[in-house]
Amino acid sequence: MSSRRATTIAGSLVTASFSVVMILSGTAGADDQGPGSSKGGKAVDEAPAGVKLTTLLPEKISVDNSSQETDITATVKNEGTKDSGKIRLLVVGFDGLSVKNVQGCSPIGEKDLPEGSNSGFACPVDNLAAGQSKSYAVDATFDLGKTGKICLPVQTGDGKKTFWQQGPVPFGTTNPSPNAPATPLLLGTDNKPVGPGGDELPKTGFERHVLPLGAAGTALMAAGAAGLWWSQRRPRQMES
Repeated sequence: MSSRRATTIAGSLVTASFSVVMILSGTAGADDQGPGSSKGGKAVDEAPAGVKLTTLLPEKISVDNSSQETDITATVKNEGTKDSGKIRLLVVGFDGLSVKNVQGCSPIGEKDLPEGSNSGFACPVDNLAAGQSKSYAVDATFDLGKTGKICLPVQTGDGKKTFWQQGPVPFGTTNPSPNAPATPLLLGTDNKPVGPGGDELPKTGFERHVLPLGAAGTALMAAGAAGLWWSQRRPRQMES
């Protein structure tokens, strides 16, 4: 084989290898969380005419088995024909899922959290134009020895009305991977906790809108307007 031909073939192989790496890298990044889903969501109080607010959560997330850290993208959308006016998005964690930070948002004080939740952030949205959406990067941890849920209510700026509420909806897996670097979790799936006796823990699928009373707290998603959010049981509204 001539040196010229050998050089040409080698160059082609390098180009092909580089292309494969680029394709694989791009695919991995694009598929990290999958498409957004409104699973477990429900309209609550009537929104202003022409305003239709919803939220989206990723269909899958990945939890680092060493640090228990995970990233979640929370999105609020206005699918209506008119601007939303001043609203706020709340990001609240339950059970094994703890919200550590939400970019551009403020932590909710412990006394203002709903019963049964362990963490939460309030994200003020001055106005969401018709057809527009806004996404927030959520840093969280997930204790794979427990079930874990997240809740996204969309409220008026003063918190007096809740137009939409997604959750509390679980992330989970029925096939835990304690020896793997990370465990993939799917939205709307009951988590099968890792560890002895994990199978005996109760299931908490998103179709169960009412959490047990007592230690587990009351549900955010109850029938009708009453009891849907903790603002109705607290005399003081949390400032945006």
